[in-house]
Amino acid sequence: MSGKIKLRISPGVAAFVKPGVPNDEKLRGLEIAGSMIPVDQVTLLFCLMRDPVSLVKDAAAVAFGLLSAESLLTCLATPELHPSLLDAIARVHYTTPVVIAALLRCPELSPAAGEFLRSVAGVGDAPDLGEVDDRQSSGEIGTCDEPDGVDSEGLEETPVDGDDEYLSKYQMIQTMGISEKIKMALTGDKEWRSILINDNNKLVSGSVIKNPRITDGEILKILKVGVQNDEIVRLICANKEWVKNYTIRKALVDCPKTPLPLALRFLSSLNEKEIAGYAKSKNISSVISTQAKRIILARKR
Repeated sequence: MSGKIKLRISPGVAAFVKPGVPNDEKLRGLEIAGSMIPVDQVTLLFCLMRDPVSLVKDAAAVAFGLLSAESLLTCLATPELHPSLLDAIARVHYTTPVVIAALLRCPELSPAAGEFLRSVAGVGDAPDLGEVDDRQSSGEIGTCDEPDGVDSEGLEETPVDGDDEYLSKYQMIQTMGISEKIKMALTGDKEWRSILINDNNKLVSGSVIKNPRITDGEILKILKVGVQNDEIVRLICANKEWVKNYTIRKALVDCPKTPLPLALRFLSSLNEKEIAGYAKSKNISSVISTQAKRIILARKR
């Protein structure tokens, strides 16, 4: 983790990030972040993404990735945002054109982030902007520092009887709160992941994608079965390891939830036979079909 960052935060944000706050309370902060004003919502998630406890950090990263363009635009209209916060938005939301445009109007945006956003213009590989830097700015309301002495006890995977049936787990889900679901999504086994990926709460379903035990096969199944939450697809697209997998790239081209610029990029990486199939297909976006025809013609020249 990089060094401390100091920035202005409201008392509402400070309540969840100050030293000594229990991990369950931090997760509760993620639950209610959506009810905060956008600048507080974004700032809270940014701070919690720097938390030393991986469970909190990963859940915050999922929530940060699920931020709506509307919330981000409102936040970016706030003057004098910290450069590191702006860089974090650029690193995660670089595929959203309206967010890119708003970021480029922010004078506090770092030169590196500005250069990156202008080069990708909403299309490109995952950004390589490095970790959040150590630049500091004075804070008059509070600080968002690396939490000290946070107790991670009790955050291990919830013990589950190995003989539990799928239905039993499904019934358990009905009585769980959002924080408990997030914990299970981030740490649970394959059955838990298969249930929680369909949760109506985007923070819960998105957390499944951050589970370190999720496999390429599961990702492929998620894409083939049909993804209701389009933000899950965006999180998959942002994972460099997964998009190295040819089958997953093809599934992303097939998935109607994949952002079109990314689907076109993945299309160009497929073999000629696959691309020819898309050129003739009537079950795919006309834009992808047309691009497939152009690629075939270009390769024949």
